[in-house]
Amino acid sequence: METFSELKEIVPNPNFDKQRKAMLKNIDYKEIDTPIIELIKIISKLDYCFTLQCCYGHFLYEGQNDEHNLEPLPIANNILNIDYRIAYIAFCIKECNEGRTLLNDLAKVPSIEPEYIQFGCAEWFWERQVNSYVLQVEPKRFMDKDRLNIDYKEALFVEKVRAKFFKRLTEIFKN
Repeated sequence: METFSELKEIVPNPNFDKQRKAMLKNIDYKEIDTPIIELIKIISKLDYCFTLQCCYGHFLYEGQNDEHNLEPLPIANNILNIDYRIAYIAFCIKECNEGRTLLNDLAKVPSIEPEYIQFGCAEWFWERQVNSYVLQVEPKRFMDKDRLNIDYKEALFVEKVRAKFFKRLTEIFKN
């Protein structure tokens, strides 16, 4: 996330319900990456949170140039560089007991793999929507990038982290 920043304190937002309603009215599930549609639907049912933007994460490489590629990385020894479009989810949380609990639960997600999962804010989201937070999957050394080049071996690792990341998010939001 090119404008990734440290975590900000949650603040009162008297317009939250109105903003949530407007966002839900405009959500188009056909625009969401298939593997995370159900997660977004779960989040949409909560009255103290809504998604702003998300991406499952995409791996591009020689022979695979589809920017929306959802296929697992192939087992290969001839792929050297991977263009990785980061996996992330940005959401807005209501300042309330449930929202603070959710924020605390989400803050634990990076413990899955601290060098590859970050939790914080994105300045451009916050400017438009207070209490917006981002969880993203990418090597920490690139945490301020939306896309990056990594080698094949690291891409395989990122792919595994991404799977754990979305599994954990689904568990959190179901509870």
